[in-house]
Amino acid sequence: MELYDAMRTTFAARDFTDDPLPDEVLRRILDNARFAPSGGNRQGAHVIVVRDLATRERLAELTAPGARRYIAQSKAGEAPWNPVSPPGPSEEQIAAAKVPGFMTEPLLRSAVVLVFSVDLRVVAAIDQDLDRVSVTPGASIYPLVWNVLLAARAEGYGGTLTTMALAREPEVRELLGIPEHHAVAAVVPLGKPVKQLTKLKRRPLSELVSLERFDGPPL
Repeated sequence: MELYDAMRTTFAARDFTDDPLPDEVLRRILDNARFAPSGGNRQGAHVIVVRDLATRERLAELTAPGARRYIAQSKAGEAPWNPVSPPGPSEEQIAAAKVPGFMTEPLLRSAVVLVFSVDLRVVAAIDQDLDRVSVTPGASIYPLVWNVLLAARAEGYGGTLTTMALAREPEVRELLGIPEHHAVAAVVPLGKPVKQLTKLKRRPLSELVSLERFDGPPL
């Protein structure tokens, strides 16, 4: 598949067929994706391939608490889990929120689940002392995740980058034997999509890019 076609058609796949993802295809996806950049080329990423159903069921359970807050805030008209404003819904309202199937079922119905983590001892968290949530360490792991999704698209497969389980990171680490110095960055179900989308909705370039300054004219 031509690169620009892959970039324009790699969507968040959550509905999968029963087709397997053979080990040789998965190996090819990961073997090519590993050339993603990382800070200082220190390559602190690790990927766990999860096929065991019991483990995936537990990952789905650990996804639910974060999903409840997401749903409760969405219904309240808030941007869920944003680090600027505290959630408006009460703890009781969050606990009562119903988790829709699309947030957990992909972990059970996909051919495989990939769990990505990154070694915090080797990332350059340049913004760690600023008065906001640190985002720069993601530069050492999310390019790899995106490469996996692009490679999967080229192979006729798909998936979605999920993070809801990260609200329960200590339990995810315990479940999968992930050391404490690793941050869990993404849980990605992969499989054969029921339908391959070919047209995605995105903001126009004029709303995304400005010249010289944030408030500068559009490109």
